Amino acid sequence: MSQGQLRVGFYGNTCPNVETIVSSVVRQVAASDQNIAPVLLRLHFHDCFVQGCDGSILIENGDNAERHAFGHQGVGGFEVIERAKAEIEAVCPGIVSCADIVALAARDDVVLANGPSYEVETGRRYGVISNLSSADIMPEVTDSIQILKAKFSQKGLSEKDFVVLSVISAILLKFYSRILEHVKVNSREA
Repeated sequence: MSQGQLRVGFYGNTCPNVETIVSSVVRQVAASDQNIAPVLLRLHFHDCFVQGCDGSILIENGDNAERHAFGHQGVGGFEVIERAKAEIEAVCPGIVSCADIVALAARDDVVLANGPSYEVETGRRYGVISNLSSADIMPEVTDSIQILKAKFSQKGLSEKDFVVLSVISAILLKFYSRILEHVKVNSREA
């Protein structure tokens, strides 16, 4: 499906409760795992950066799968997407793509972290290719600023996009490390 065919409410007639189901799963997971917000946002970023937002990072096809690439080390949240997919499949089998579930979960994550709510265009199709080498283009923490800007530019992202995403990433990391530290302190006091 081309990008031009994505639209808000794509599943309105075929699986009208998809957004409610994803939101419910994300809320349930967040209630027991306060660190899930940056995890799901990172999963969405990593999926989109490699081959577009196609869910290819979710494909498990052995050691050569994209999800096992060096650039994806530490990416998590797969179990949240799998749980949401299972709940959706129970009511709407074979209709909703995992790529859309990742995008919806990331949005719901932002909302749970008191960020803005926004509409998500859906209608993505599953990626069919997932290989290790496709993730070689992921930004690395050891990359120079010039290399990082070049990697973002190759994806059609501007220098401003690079700066905004870097700042957001740093803020989220600091915010959630403080929450995690607060949770550790409270559990020691209990």
